[in-house]
Amino acid sequence: MHYLRLSCPAFWVDVRVAGMNGRWIASADGPGGPTLGMGWTPRQALMRALEPFDGLIDDLLATAPDDLLEHGAMG
Repeated sequence: MHYLRLSCPAFWVDVRVAGMNGRWIASADGPGGPTLGMGWTPRQALMRALEPFDGLIDDLLATAPDDLLEHGAMG
C-alpha cells in the first residue's frame, strides 16, 4: 500500500494506492468523502479516484512519485 499526499497550489489530497492481482485500486479523500478508482496501472486508478477534482487532476498527479506512476512499483 502506498500512502501519498498529492498537492496543487490551492490544496492537497491524501490518497492510498494498492496493487492486487494485476490491477490497481486508489482511494482519494474528496470533498464529499472518499472516492475509489480502479485501473490496470496506478495512474489509471488515481485518475479515476481523483475525478471530483476535475481540471486539477494533472496538477495533482504531477506531485506523485514517478516510479509509482510509470513502473507500477508493487508494495
